[in-house]
Amino acid sequence: MLISTVSALLVSCSTTPETTQSPSADVLNTPNGQADVVDNESAKDILKVAISSKDHTTLVAAVQAAHIEHILSNAGPLTVFAPTNAAFDALPEGTVAGLLKPDNIEMLTTILTRHAAPGTFDIPKLKKEARKGRKIYTATGDYLEVTVDGDDVFINGCKIVASIQTTNGVINVINQVILL
Repeated sequence: MLISTVSALLVSCSTTPETTQSPSADVLNTPNGQADVVDNESAKDILKVAISSKDHTTLVAAVQAAHIEHILSNAGPLTVFAPTNAAFDALPEGTVAGLLKPDNIEMLTTILTRHAAPGTFDIPKLKKEARKGRKIYTATGDYLEVTVDGDDVFINGCKIVASIQTTNGVINVINQVILL
């Protein structure tokens, strides 16, 4: 009797190492951490908002090719300056395809992380930083200049066309790729 009770408890409490399930999320045991959480009930983080955007499929493909999904899902706060598909399309022909090759992962990662800044910088905060003459420090150690022209805000000459709050920071949609 005792052996069958213990066996039943062990079986009912065990989970497979590949998947842990809860009522609202499936967590895969992979190096991507929070990036692999499938959750249709919670508010979305930066990565999940980008994945759901039809205007950011190239950015998502680049993030996945660089294997940095986990960075966009971590706790933050983080600001991402997210180029649209049209911004990537405006690069010289073959640039994106070349960057997505495994041999160019280091260059791709540098370009992508240059689009990320620690902290939360929505449009009002960026305007405030511009008035103070401050630059935005990025994950690569570069500084990006913030300028304002009327109601328009620019980061290193790239126009910010929208600002989206997420659970772990802000996405500022931009019309160009920041190459420095």
